[in-house]
Amino acid sequence: MDFVLNLLNDEIHRVEAQFREDLSSRVPLIRKVGEYVLTSGGKRVRPMILLLSARLAGYQGDAHIGLASVVEFIHTATLLHDDVVDSAVLRRGQDSANAVWGNEASVLVGDFLFAKSFSIMVRSGDLNVLKSLADATTQMAEGEVLQLIGTSDVELLEDHYIEVVQNKTAVLLSAASRCGALLGGCSPEEEEALAAYGMDLGIAFQFMDDALDYVADQTEFGKECGHDLLEGKVTLPLIHTLKHCTPEEREKVTTIVEQDVLPSEDLQYVVELIHSYDGIGYTREQAKILVELAKNHLATFAECPAKEAMNRLADYVVSRNH
Repeated sequence: MDFVLNLLNDEIHRVEAQFREDLSSRVPLIRKVGEYVLTSGGKRVRPMILLLSARLAGYQGDAHIGLASVVEFIHTATLLHDDVVDSAVLRRGQDSANAVWGNEASVLVGDFLFAKSFSIMVRSGDLNVLKSLADATTQMAEGEVLQLIGTSDVELLEDHYIEVVQNKTAVLLSAASRCGALLGGCSPEEEEALAAYGMDLGIAFQFMDDALDYVADQTEFGKECGHDLLEGKVTLPLIHTLKHCTPEEREKVTTIVEQDVLPSEDLQYVVELIHSYDGIGYTREQAKILVELAKNHLATFAECPAKEAMNRLADYVVSRNH
């Protein structure tokens, strides 16, 4: 990851400055909430993907800085809304925005970030870029609703869950890498290759989040072990476990998941069951497979520092522990 950060050091600083500029508002609370979330330790994976894709595509202008800010704004807006939907009290190890300022402020600042994102997009003057990010934002909203429909659904199949992940999470990484290709004037084949890189990497990223949720403690991951289950989210480690456990174990998990309040001993039972059926190991392996697919999509491009950085970024996704 250090190689990536060193390569993009100047551009990342410019994107961070762009965040502050784009948060300007005559309403002080908007800047306060926006800066609180944007500076809370995010990895900036989405902006990095856009910056690296633009560099790989040979782009020489400045529009990629504003668009990198856009993808992080869109991501941040979804985090604000997610935490309200999930009644979350922690985000990245600190109090969530809704816990500090309330649900109303979080939703409205999220709306501001979405609106501001589209205002910035229009400045680029590229309708293809605007379409890519607008389509991604639409799919993300659909993914949120798909996830909501699947709350506490122990019948959720892996293929359906992957569809949720593609729409809710991966599509924005795919759009980020596609925007880099569009800025650089890539061929249609190169554009699709970069979009596919972002999609596979995005799914892998979410799979690793799923795995880490059942192993990381609150101090290193920013939320308690099994937090997804507490929110009724049936993710890949549990889906794998339910596919392989005994009928009696499956019935007990069903009863546990359907409860309005999850006692600590029930949560512990599910966590231990997931470990016993290697749901975490399976999820990590699926993430590794997707990362290799993502890297293979870059084969059409010549070797260069940007390509090496994109490969290293992909490797980071499956090596991280938070």
